[in-house]
Amino acid sequence: MPGKRITDHQVHKYKQHRNQLSQVASAAKAGISERSARRIEQAPSLPSQRPKRNWRTRQDPLNAVWDSEIVPLLQTDVHLNAVTLLEELQRRHPDQWDTRVLRTLQRRMRLWRAQFGAEREVYFAQEHPPGRQGISDFTVADALDVEIAGAPFKHRLYQFALAHSGWRHVTVIDTGESFLALSTGLQAALWALGGSPEEHRTDSLSAAFNNLAEQEELTQRYADLCLHYGLRPTRCNPGQSNENGSIEARNNSLKKALDQALRLRGTRSFETRADYEAFVDTVVQRMNARVAKLLVAERAVLKPLPVRRTAEFEEIPARVSKFAIFTLKGVLYSVPSQLIGHRLMVRQYAQHVEGWLGGQCVVSLPRAKPADGQRLGRSIDYRHLVGALKRKPGAFARWVLRDAAFPRAVYRQTWERLSAQKPEREACKTMVGLLALAADGHEAQLAQELQQLIELDQLPDLSALSLLLRPPSADVPPVVVKLPTLAGYDELFGVAV
Repeated sequence: MPGKRITDHQVHKYKQHRNQLSQVASAAKAGISERSARRIEQAPSLPSQRPKRNWRTRQDPLNAVWDSEIVPLLQTDVHLNAVTLLEELQRRHPDQWDTRVLRTLQRRMRLWRAQFGAEREVYFAQEHPPGRQGISDFTVADALDVEIAGAPFKHRLYQFALAHSGWRHVTVIDTGESFLALSTGLQAALWALGGSPEEHRTDSLSAAFNNLAEQEELTQRYADLCLHYGLRPTRCNPGQSNENGSIEARNNSLKKALDQALRLRGTRSFETRADYEAFVDTVVQRMNARVAKLLVAERAVLKPLPVRRTAEFEEIPARVSKFAIFTLKGVLYSVPSQLIGHRLMVRQYAQHVEGWLGGQCVVSLPRAKPADGQRLGRSIDYRHLVGALKRKPGAFARWVLRDAAFPRAVYRQTWERLSAQKPEREACKTMVGLLALAADGHEAQLAQELQQLIELDQLPDLSALSLLLRPPSADVPPVVVKLPTLAGYDELFGVAV
């Protein structure tokens, strides 16, 4: 093979085969060419016994300009590449070099950089004793193409791992890399693990570090969280992801494992978010089974957990307006009308929000976020407002939050057909009646009936649907209870005596 010298071992193998085989077959078995085989038979010594060659087999085409022109350019900027230098030589010396000299220039530059080039970054492998370091990071998982209830589910995965054993815990996050997401994921991992390591390492998360400060400074909430669990917070240098390479590599292996499991599953669609979270937990448990022995040794040296978790929510005051709406971080939430005028203390968790009044939780809602292109997100539960709509059905037609109140797409399609084919007053009364019927616990069954009517190109009949979904209860037969006379008890006493 060109550029590869023949070794003494190959010569011995060739001579062994040559005793029984032809020159061509022996050369093939030794991995050399026929020409090399002929030279071996004529040579009196082994390759290692021959003097080193100190001459060139052909003239160096760059010899005239290497020291005078190329080396000065490399000394000026070591990042100049061979293509740039060759083009410069062609401009300085027209018609003297063509592109065939490029490979020679690349080889000589590579050798020069190995001897005189700039120092390169050195990576130092680290030792991770048991129980010393836990690492965590967020990773975007949109490339998994997961769907929830038929809609694309854009989300992140928060992963916590132990550097020594490799045990990991994963939390599905559909919001940004906020402190709530960090706190929820970290605490869930520590309580699933049953202990805490000495150090918690992240990258430069704005939820944990004040990156605008000149010196490293923790946010107060993150400092309190680490103090609660006895963790020593550290981070890698900004832009140096290799310093957090242990978790970066695990992010890649996690997404690869999830992708393979989704391929085996045959579909990337899930009915609910809880189904997807259970799927992720199953995959992670399989990965953790590989490090079970190392985990046993590491758990023995972990620090004990505190008595309870710290708060996993953020408290924000919010007043309920006359529209039975309150605004929380760019999202409109509906509440029952009884709360109008009250000032709630809203606890925002990673996945839901709670409204507290006088020390009691009066409402709990799933957390929402603005959709693409929306200035304000909307989380409107029609069940909160259907009672008021029944008293004012005409307000439904031009209600600014109407489209956000439909529980399913089929209800919106039904309203579009009603408003197009019936007078506005009648269409509003029918649609509000349908929503009231859905609020009584018939939302899913009514949606199926409305879908069938759309396929048949028919408008819904509120009375017929009410009879279908809420059949009249049967009459209860009268029951007559006859009380015995007290004299009968005297007879029982006589029998007992």
